[in-house]
Amino acid sequence: MAHLHQTQVQATGFLDGRSLTPIASVALKVVVAIAKWEFNHRTRTRLKHLDDHMLRDIGVTRDLADREATRPFWQG
Repeated sequence: MAHLHQTQVQATGFLDGRSLTPIASVALKVVVAIAKWEFNHRTRTRLKHLDDHMLRDIGVTRDLADREATRPFWQG
């Protein structure tokens, strides 16, 4: 998730110290939120498909993996 914050910082870095316009600020926040939701969806889908051996390797039980995989994408 740090890469999403870095994207936001990079976007504002192009302004050479100037502030974003209100519309640009809202647009950037929307894009970052959508990127977070997509990240959540993608990682939860992958977690759902890990076998028990892989789950043991990362220290996650099947029950915990199933609960996390069924969470809505908008929940962090």
